[in-house]
Amino acid sequence: MKRKQQAFTLVELVVTIAISGIVVSFMAMFIAGPVAGFADQTRRAELVDMSESALRRIARDIRRALPNSVRVTSNGAVVALEMLNSVDGVRYREQPPGDADRQLDFASADDAFNSIGQFTQIALPFSSSSHYLSIYNVGVPGADAYEMSNVITPPGTQIDIDADALAGEDNIRLSPAFRFAYGSPGQRLFLLDGPISYLCNTATGTLHRYTGYALASNQGDRDSDAELLAAGADRVLVTDRVAACNIAYAPGTAQRAGLVTLAMSVADSNERVALLHQVHVDNVP
Repeated sequence: MKRKQQAFTLVELVVTIAISGIVVSFMAMFIAGPVAGFADQTRRAELVDMSESALRRIARDIRRALPNSVRVTSNGAVVALEMLNSVDGVRYREQPPGDADRQLDFASADDAFNSIGQFTQIALPFSSSSHYLSIYNVGVPGADAYEMSNVITPPGTQIDIDADALAGEDNIRLSPAFRFAYGSPGQRLFLLDGPISYLCNTATGTLHRYTGYALASNQGDRDSDAELLAAGADRVLVTDRVAACNIAYAPGTAQRAGLVTLAMSVADSNERVALLHQVHVDNVP
């Protein structure tokens, strides 16, 4: 017997393709929404993480800053935040026990004195000509660390710190000797490694962090990328896609903490996320 061959007719193929197209269209309608929602949620989470990480990094630096050293200025589309970074702190010895070499003399330039308590954030013996010591910075003319006089050692001062024979104290030596103009009511001494700046530029949509540059008394001389790089700064990109940025600083008083308000918006593909952080600043010198 001859076997009869069977196949799809053209009409059946056309109907099958049409039905398949309808099914695929319905499936796309149901799948496209959740897929787009997942992509939007992922992008939104990335933007939140970017801005949150940037604001937290700024907050950490602000909390470590030398009292009364935070300052803010604007230059066109750029908001500049600057502070002096404190790496350690102790209380200096001003009274006996101990001989004159262990007591800090405010009447004349002194090249050696002791701390009450020991440095905990640096390895001893410590030696540096790129660090600074500061006492009683209150941020006013004559007692402003940015003036590089009276309340902070000059650039290039050799600072050597080692454990003293007196238990629980460190010996600090300066070359050349330096006269601190004012004593701190709490005998607070700060070791600094220099200034830090953040530039938030909405024109380029970037937030950069700058370190390792020379100090300037006027922040207007350190409020642009070109000025900071010319002063020897190292630049690190903190985040991009910055749509808006606002930084406000209320200095407070010796009895009341200062307050830095950080507001930032980041945007990508019609998604925009705005975050606000407030950081308390201990300005007791």
